[in-house]
This record gives sequence, structure tokens and C-alpha cells, in this order.
Amino acid sequence: MTKKLILAASVVALGFVSVAFTNVQQAKPWPVPDKAAKTANPVKSSPAAIAEGKTLWTTHCSSCHGKSGLGDGSKAAQLKTQPDDFTKAAFQSQSDGSLFYKVSEGRDDMPSFKKKIPESEDIWNLVVYMRTLKK
Repeated sequence: MTKKLILAASVVALGFVSVAFTNVQQAKPWPVPDKAAKTANPVKSSPAAIAEGKTLWTTHCSSCHGKSGLGDGSKAAQLKTQPDDFTKAAFQSQSDGSLFYKVSEGRDDMPSFKKKIPESEDIWNLVVYMRTLKK
């Protein structure tokens, strides 16, 4: 009887773990058009560009992506897809044009920011700031 009870409890626990992991999906590939990916950032990294990007990050991005870009913002747990860790090499290896495209266009839980941040130079400043989030 004890073995059956332990087996039943294990099956129930495994079910809960399975549900918990399926509620947060892993990021699916996010293709970027070649033209966008190859677009060079016209904003050079500078203290002013980084400061502007950080201000935009704090206003628009940190609630999901976290203060340091780890994907641990206060709203991250409410999303269907876990936000990327921007400090990792996989994120940092993307081109500036790819990052600009993703911020501008959005997808799924990630909103489009082309209306919230209408000046392209501001989005480029944000990309410059994202580059400072390395480990």
C-alpha cells in the first residue's frame, strides 16, 4: 500500500512540474530579414548614447527584461515566453540591425516599439545600451 501511495504522489508531483514548465515557453527562433540584419547602427557608442539608451531601457524594457537584462523583470513571470538573458553571448552575437528590427517590430509577448519610440535614433541608442549588458 505504501509503495502505491508513493507512486501516486510521484505521478501527481510530476504532473505539477510538467504544467509549470509548459506555462513558460522557450523562445522560438526569431528570423530577421537580411536587409534589416545587415543594417549598420548609425549611432556610435558614447557616454551620451549609452545614457540615452539606459533611460529608454528603464522606461520601456526593464519591467520585462530586468534592470541588468537578465530576463528577470517584475512582469517576466506573467509572460508566455521567458525574456532572453541579454548578457549571454547568444544575444550579444546578434547584429545591431537585428536588435533594432526586433525592438521596432516586436513579436508575441514582445510589443512593437516603433510607435512608443518613434525616433529611430532613440532605438539605435537603446541598442547601444544593450551592448553594455555583457557578462
